[in-house]
Amino acid sequence: MDWYLIFLIAVAVFITGISKGGFSGAFGIAAVPLISLQVSPTMAAAIMLPILCVMDIFAVQKFWRKWHPEQLMKCVPAAIIGIIIGSLSASWFSADWMRIMVGLIAVGFTINAWPGKKSAQQRPPLKPIFGKFWCALAGFTSFIAHAGGPPMSVYLLRANLDKTQYVATAATTFAFINYVKLIPYGLLGQLNMSNVLLSLGFIPVAYIGVQIGAWLHYRLSSELFFKVVYCFLFMTGLKLIWDGVSALL
Repeated sequence: MDWYLIFLIAVAVFITGISKGGFSGAFGIAAVPLISLQVSPTMAAAIMLPILCVMDIFAVQKFWRKWHPEQLMKCVPAAIIGIIIGSLSASWFSADWMRIMVGLIAVGFTINAWPGKKSAQQRPPLKPIFGKFWCALAGFTSFIAHAGGPPMSVYLLRANLDKTQYVATAATTFAFINYVKLIPYGLLGQLNMSNVLLSLGFIPVAYIGVQIGAWLHYRLSSELFFKVVYCFLFMTGLKLIWDGVSALL
């Protein structure tokens, strides 16, 4: 029994649970890098995917029917197209370059769209074609580099949703994304029974994390909530850039 690996997975699952339960996955990007301290990034991603699927159930149940149906219908099909493109072209792209690209997008968007006197909800929504692009990119980068959060945030933060609709819509969208990803991950041999069983052993930690995240969500004002999301989006972008550049160097 590798207790250090167990500890890293528990911390990663707990942080991701809080993120999914209250902040639309804003800082769940830390999970794979944490586990990668002990195993390869590919194995870390394979360990996290089954428990992400379980956490998605907890998060969707917590915000049941609080999502925005119209936005959900826009996000999910485009994201699935992105997953399909990613699965068909997985060998063509470097995950490190994808991390750098997504990180630059996250940092640039945060700097440009930081909520000042106007709240994040008052910003004009993106045009439909651009919305589909960002959602498809979220599905694509989620498959290639487990970094679908920033592109999806670029779209949803401009969709004029209140904080609960924002989290509920993001949680439900990523539930679809993660369950669809099980198919190509399995076909590509990235899932095996030992990884799945190891992952599912952390269901209690995932449940507690989601509950704490939801508790925090309802106790933050809308203004503070969106500023927290923007801050984590910015830090996520920096982290992705750092990871990508470090790996390439």
